[in-house]
Amino acid sequence: MTFESLGLTPALCRALDGLGFTTPTPIQAEAIPAALEGRDLLAGAQTGTGKTAAFGLPLLQKLAAGERSRNPRALILAPTRELAQQVHDNLRDYAKHLSLKMAVVYGGVSLVNQANTLRRGVDIIVACPGRLIDHMQQRNVDLREVQVLVLDEADRMLDIGFLPAIRRIIAMVPKQRQTMLFSATFDKAIREIAKEALRDPQEIQVNPPNAVATMVTHRVHPVRDTQKREVLLQLLSTHFQDQTLVFAKTKHGSDRLAKQITAAGIRAEAIHGNKSQNARLRALADFKSGAVRVLVATDIAARGLDIPALPRVINFELPMVPEDYVHRIGRTGRAGCTGEAVSLVSKDEAKLLRQVQRILKDPLEVRGLDGFPPDWSFRDGNDINDDSTAGQQRARRPDGPRPPRRDGQRPGGNAAAPRRDGHAHGPRRDGGRPQGHAGGPRRDGGNAGGGQRQGGQRRDGTRPA
Repeated sequence: MTFESLGLTPALCRALDGLGFTTPTPIQAEAIPAALEGRDLLAGAQTGTGKTAAFGLPLLQKLAAGERSRNPRALILAPTRELAQQVHDNLRDYAKHLSLKMAVVYGGVSLVNQANTLRRGVDIIVACPGRLIDHMQQRNVDLREVQVLVLDEADRMLDIGFLPAIRRIIAMVPKQRQTMLFSATFDKAIREIAKEALRDPQEIQVNPPNAVATMVTHRVHPVRDTQKREVLLQLLSTHFQDQTLVFAKTKHGSDRLAKQITAAGIRAEAIHGNKSQNARLRALADFKSGAVRVLVATDIAARGLDIPALPRVINFELPMVPEDYVHRIGRTGRAGCTGEAVSLVSKDEAKLLRQVQRILKDPLEVRGLDGFPPDWSFRDGNDINDDSTAGQQRARRPDGPRPPRRDGQRPGGNAAAPRRDGHAHGPRRDGGRPQGHAGGPRRDGGNAGGGQRQGGQRRDGTRPA
């Protein structure tokens, strides 16, 4: 199959040839013909599958064949600045032989410069919802002539709270339009927004939800939390001499880690939401060019970063949401290249690792590191290959409370003074006993255990009915 066979014009095919694209990906093969027919699309596509071309190429072909206007005729919404910039750059490359104007709109840069560009007239706007709302409020943009609306990474936009802004934007574009929604997952929220925005859409799902890149190998190093930084520096110094993307959980942690890596003689930069857009673009450009060998990022970079042939991703800390692991490692193993995902896992992250393994389904390669013995074992109830809640402290009896230990200790080994009723827990401060046990009087004169409740007097001197 070729791009010509999908119905694309020679101008677009010539641009694709210049970029080295000869064979459509599965999502492109299914989405492009349907989009060229004018169908609304509800498409499930993971990162790195070529979805930008899947909606961008038919969009460009439609606009190139239509009448020009000063107002935008296509609007693409994206969740992050990096993804918006990437989509804009890709469309510009695809439209190399077309006379179409486009603009990218996001926060962190001058609103005035963007407004001037919009007022001069553009055919396509690629925007983050928040900044687009700013321009709408200042009447810098008129969306009444939009013919094509694209919601890219829709699930991510909903995750970060853009749903009200998306609904507001949808209300401002014409009802008679073509709408394409691309999402990695199809949960209830996505179905609801699709029902509101799309008309009789063709649903496309080329991969199962949360599908993991098949060209990526996964390796886990169990380490002590206090040794993570030392382990990372050793890996970067002795084993990984090429480009590496490191993920951390917090913005301040990313900055601190980048400084520590640089202090060890390895040039590193951090990228996260507190950085100015210019600083983020500069760090990303330096990383792509090789001037910076290590890029430390929060999950803001889990989607939208297109780094050609990135060999490796390291999870310095596991994400709190296991699905984000899929998006993190999606930065490597792209476009037919192999990749490696390395995770440094401490004892506190064992539960998160089990959740990641449920998504991966296949067993993870677990490998210890010489000189860095972990403080936890895979056989003590934290075994990632055992999803049961092992350990007496996690057990639950189906028939009620656990019987007392004869040695007067609580299950799990913690000593406790024996109670008067023979149980391992001490007496209650109110002199009563836990519900379900016979004996001792309560303050209100009633029985603590089962049977008919006598009840004490109320403050007004009456008893309950």
